[in-house]
Amino acid sequence: MTDAPLAATQNESGLKAPSQMAPEELKALTESIVAALKTVYDPEIPADIYELGLIYNVDIDDGRFVTIEMTLTAPACPVAGEMPLWVENAVGVLPGVAGVKVNMVFDPPWDQSRMSDEARVALDMW
Repeated sequence: MTDAPLAATQNESGLKAPSQMAPEELKALTESIVAALKTVYDPEIPADIYELGLIYNVDIDDGRFVTIEMTLTAPACPVAGEMPLWVENAVGVLPGVAGVKVNMVFDPPWDQSRMSDEARVALDMW
C-alpha cells in the first residue's frame, strides 16, 4: 500500500484534523474508500490507481463528504478526462459517503517512487 494520506482519527492514518466521527466508524469508512479506489485501474497499466500512488490525499469531513486529490502518471494521459469520474463513481456508491469531489493535481508530479511494492511486482519493476 502507498503512503497516500487518508483522513482518520489516528496519526498512523494521516489525520489532518480531529474528526467528530467515532474512530471505529471513520476507520471502517476509510478502509471502504481505499478498497473502492483499488477497483479503479488505468487501462494502460495493470495496477490500480491506489497502488500506483496516484491518490495524493483523501479527506472525509464530518458530514461524510469525501474530497480526493489525485494525479495521473502523465498530464497527457488519454483517460485524464474520464478517470476522475471513475474515482467519483467508485467511492460515491459506498454506504456512508454523502458525496465525492475529485481534484486533479500535478504538484508534486507523479513518479515511480510513489508506487507500492504490489504495483512494482505487477509491472515487473524490481
